[in-house]
Amino acid sequence: MAKQRLDKLLAGQGFGSRSQVGRMIRCGGVQVDGVTVKSPSISCDPEKETIIVAGERLFYKPFVTLMMNKPAGILSASRDNRAKTVVDLVPDALRRRDLFPAGRLDKDTTGLLILTDDGQMAHRMLSPKKGIEKVYHVQVEGTVGKEQQDRFKQGITLADGTVCLPARMDVLEEGEKPLLRVVIMEGKYHQIKRMLGMLERPVLSLKRVSIGGLLLDDSLSEGQCRELTDEEVKAIWQRSPYPIGED
Repeated sequence: MAKQRLDKLLAGQGFGSRSQVGRMIRCGGVQVDGVTVKSPSISCDPEKETIIVAGERLFYKPFVTLMMNKPAGILSASRDNRAKTVVDLVPDALRRRDLFPAGRLDKDTTGLLILTDDGQMAHRMLSPKKGIEKVYHVQVEGTVGKEQQDRFKQGITLADGTVCLPARMDVLEEGEKPLLRVVIMEGKYHQIKRMLGMLERPVLSLKRVSIGGLLLDDSLSEGQCRELTDEEVKAIWQRSPYPIGED
């Protein structure tokens, strides 16, 4: 890889702001291949050179991808002047990596959200051509049966004429306020709420539980996040456990 300025490299890896990292370097807190360096502008290749920061070796990560259990009331955005965003919930060291949500969840929707600084991966995730299935648990007002499920299979036409791709709806708990499992391959604005609105089944709660083959980690409390392993990132591109078109 191309060499990078040392201060820019360390800031990008979450060791602090450029100014904070610069002060640490000038104070002798960084060694490159066993030599203490005091110039923030020195160029380094983290894949070929050993960099020690405050006594700990730097293991370079070109990108970071996180799984978050998003709580209700938080915006799916990188920053907002008026409201708290999902990035505000990320630990400080990771927040400095210019993370952004790969796809959005409505403010009142909870569950699995991916945050990353890998723009190419996010673009692939969001491309309808990839056909990545997203699974939601949805509680609605009003009973649901075969008629509503068949409408989802055929593809709902929204009030504005937008035609949605075929989707899947399974009833997990029956009753006047049933719990549903809904699987879609798109991410249109308020899509599930609008689809169910066409069936006169208002949404009471909405939670995303998987993206592709990646399942929400049940050990994460709402508002918590953690880094994905390489295997978990690969799982995003795999089929959902509840594929559309299969019963």
